[in-house]
Amino acid sequence: MIVRQLMGLNPWARVLVPFLFVWVLFVLIFYSKLNTSAASSSSSDGGDDSLKRLERAVQQLERSKQVDQELRLLVDEYLADAGTSADRKQHFIDELGSKLEQDAAGSAGWFAVGRPRNGPSLEYERLRRRVETNTQELWNFLQSEVTKVQKQALRSEPELAKPLNAFLSLAADHKRSLLTDIERMRAADGYEAWRHREAADLSELVQKRLTRLQNPENCSTARKLLCRLNKGCGYGCQLHHVVYCFIMAYATERTLILKSKGWRYHKAGWEEVFQPISDTCLDSNGASHASWPGQANTQVLTLPIIDSLNPRPPYLPLAIPADLAPRLMKLHGDPIVWWIGQFLKYLLKPTGETQQMLENGIERLGFKKPIVGVHVRRTDKVGTEAAFHGIEEYMTAVDDYYDQLELTEKVDKRRVFVASDDPKVIEETKTKYPQYEVIGDPNVAKMAAVSTRYTDSSLNGIILDIHLLSLSDYLVCTFSSQVCRVAYEIMQSMYPDASGRFRSLDDIYYYGGQNSHNREVVLPHEPKNHDEIQIRPGDLVGVAGNHWNGYSKGKNLRTNQVGLFPSFKVNDKIEIVELPKYPYVK
Repeated sequence: MIVRQLMGLNPWARVLVPFLFVWVLFVLIFYSKLNTSAASSSSSDGGDDSLKRLERAVQQLERSKQVDQELRLLVDEYLADAGTSADRKQHFIDELGSKLEQDAAGSAGWFAVGRPRNGPSLEYERLRRRVETNTQELWNFLQSEVTKVQKQALRSEPELAKPLNAFLSLAADHKRSLLTDIERMRAADGYEAWRHREAADLSELVQKRLTRLQNPENCSTARKLLCRLNKGCGYGCQLHHVVYCFIMAYATERTLILKSKGWRYHKAGWEEVFQPISDTCLDSNGASHASWPGQANTQVLTLPIIDSLNPRPPYLPLAIPADLAPRLMKLHGDPIVWWIGQFLKYLLKPTGETQQMLENGIERLGFKKPIVGVHVRRTDKVGTEAAFHGIEEYMTAVDDYYDQLELTEKVDKRRVFVASDDPKVIEETKTKYPQYEVIGDPNVAKMAAVSTRYTDSSLNGIILDIHLLSLSDYLVCTFSSQVCRVAYEIMQSMYPDASGRFRSLDDIYYYGGQNSHNREVVLPHEPKNHDEIQIRPGDLVGVAGNHWNGYSKGKNLRTNQVGLFPSFKVNDKIEIVELPKYPYVK
């Protein structure tokens, strides 16, 4: 009925009808490739056998739902328990492993026949993620184009408003259904236990390397890299400064020495807020000193801030180490974010007092899952580094997340944790969205204002905000803010792959001071107007941003043209560099 109305009322609307058909065709094509690359399958044994296999698949999906609920209860029980003893943690890990093995064994009946124990192929994982990403990109395009027609129809033919709204609503249902099916296929493909094991193994390896690097056998003779925590910027920016120093230390096999006395957030230094980054080597003494780049035999090198670094080595973000790249590219949808997250995991080990503050904050606010973390940056960012975004934009993305979630599980209450440097935002959210349980601390928001930002109370507030944002199931924010990017990076150490657990209202992910961010063209495009650029398969495009309307902006490095191109026609180019392999760490 809706389609007939659209076709009959306005020629503008005729372009909308094919979108859904193209969408379905798109997903079918990719899934045919996906099933081919996942594993070799034997030829069909006839219709009866296919029906039996389909019936088993449905049964296994139901079993996966049951195990998923058991896992959620287990995690909730662990998070609710204030105890942090080693025995308690080990019990949780053992129980989690047991449940995952049950889930893997259950799903192996249909999807996982013949699955290799060393996990899926790289091609399978990358294609699976590309299907999911491009489904979202197709929705971005469809929503944007329909919205344009809606605005024109309001001026010339207002009677089109109702059928257009109905069309867009049904298209959103299609999108959510497709994403749900993609997620179910991932959960039931027989590789989920491998993903959890691989994530844990990779993280353990990196953490052991960092521990060994930071605890040399002889501190007095060890080569060191001196990093001063004195960059003139906010908390998130300063964390990224320390991470940059740590990456440089890892790449040069030098023990990182962090000089933090007089830190603008806490004058007594880093070690009163977080645990020391070394157990055995904290001084910067050495036989020889120099500023970067120095010489290989210089014992102590001092680093400038990343903006002043010269020469700039290739191992700065967005690069990942070559020896980990094959495993990491298979495991994760955005390897550099995982890599940054591992350095934050090592660095942000709270002292006992900080840990108690975090636990008290969780209890006081009543933080529990499911929950979406929303970070609204105002004050000094708006009008300079970022545009203003009303709370309605954030909550539209929150609504979309819960609409998607409720297709697969019952949500007892829609919750949102709101962190901001403007206390009015929290009250505004509560007033405008009474159907939500809104969690947030206006006092923390007050202390985050520029005038009171560099105090102990403000520091505790921002540490708590980032901690709770990272614990949220999903993030809605502006990636122009380093606070949200830090929370997103920390989140990566909590899941095998959390690269898709966000919605940014402005920028794509980036790391301040990063080397170039390029994407590889996989499908050709001829410009349709003066805003677009030509791209050919094999071209590299330096990406400037995603407009979240089906198009991204960038520079074709072959033609030097700058403009728009369809986002789905490119893949991220993973920058891989040779770094020390730390062979003595097993």
